Amino acid sequence: MEREERREGWGGRGEHVPLRKAMPAGGEGGRGSVAAAQALPPLSPAASPSPFALVPGVLLAGMIAALAFMLRALPGVSNFSPMIIAILLGIAFHNVIGTPRRAKPGITFSLRRILRLAIVLLGLQLSFQQVIAVGINGLAVIVLTLVATFVFTKWAGRWLGVDAKLSELIAAGTSICGASAVVATNAVTQGHDEEVTYAVACVTVFGSVSMFLYPLLPALLHLSPAAYGLWAGASIHEIAQVVAAAFQDGQTAGQIATIAKLSRVMMLAPLVLTLSFLANRKLRRQGRYVVHKRPPLPYFVLGFIAFVALSSVLTLPPVPKYWVVQGTTFLLSLALAAMGLETDIRKVLAKGARPIALGAVSWLFISGLSLGLVFLLG
Repeated sequence: MEREERREGWGGRGEHVPLRKAMPAGGEGGRGSVAAAQALPPLSPAASPSPFALVPGVLLAGMIAALAFMLRALPGVSNFSPMIIAILLGIAFHNVIGTPRRAKPGITFSLRRILRLAIVLLGLQLSFQQVIAVGINGLAVIVLTLVATFVFTKWAGRWLGVDAKLSELIAAGTSICGASAVVATNAVTQGHDEEVTYAVACVTVFGSVSMFLYPLLPALLHLSPAAYGLWAGASIHEIAQVVAAAFQDGQTAGQIATIAKLSRVMMLAPLVLTLSFLANRKLRRQGRYVVHKRPPLPYFVLGFIAFVALSSVLTLPPVPKYWVVQGTTFLLSLALAAMGLETDIRKVLAKGARPIALGAVSWLFISGLSLGLVFLLG
């Protein structure tokens, strides 16, 4: 069997390098194989840029994120997450003006390290008590909807001929929490930046459709505020979209939707850990033994879980909690601005209409299934 080595740089992405090609005539089991392995480039990221080299890229992404926050003050824009605005601004900057070459190290740093820090901090906005508040039936609606939507979207992606990595990202964004789930899942999926951007675009478009369409339906569907709130929280993509849609039916609907949505966000950790486990089991089945600088476990997810546990036992005062929420959202916006600064719109358009069709099918599935489960269990 062919062994492989996975080299991971400071950016966190690995590459598989077949060791067989490097084996000299001494054979796989002899001294020659050891010498060949030692001759491979070192695992340590010796070429990591200096902290000063990171400043231009991080500063540029931070300025775009700050602009996204300011634009939310405009009429009609406040319904959209600053994360979505930031990635759109980043894409516009890259494709119209062009991203400076010297900003590249800081942009990559923002996409990897800052993003993972933001996801860890996201755990401070959640608690296990929120899951309990949803109730057994409400939690059943959320979990069944999430799992079924993820599995269905992966299947539909194969049926439509969409790339497996892109299908997985769209599945995560639709079933859990929009852009945040897409970028967190990509730590395991390792899709290209254009695939991440496409997935974010899909969940943004159809989540926005839900945000404007859902408030028209409670009376037509004879939904109580509690049932409507559970439906919105279990199916709309982004947190900001959930809040905008649910509170239009009153305070009760808005509060239940927010709790349901945050409970759904908490499922991000088990999803990423499960995907990581399945990816490594697939490698083992293929006989591809991988040597890692560190175990292939998304440690930031463990940090996320730890912060959820901390938030469950310690209650932050309102003012510090407000700044934690704002700071976390800003860091996520900065990371997505960096993603936009690396996105070539021509490459995104080259993927064609099939991925957007997958996003539409997945959106219809999660909306319809969750509504049926609300009637059945809610």
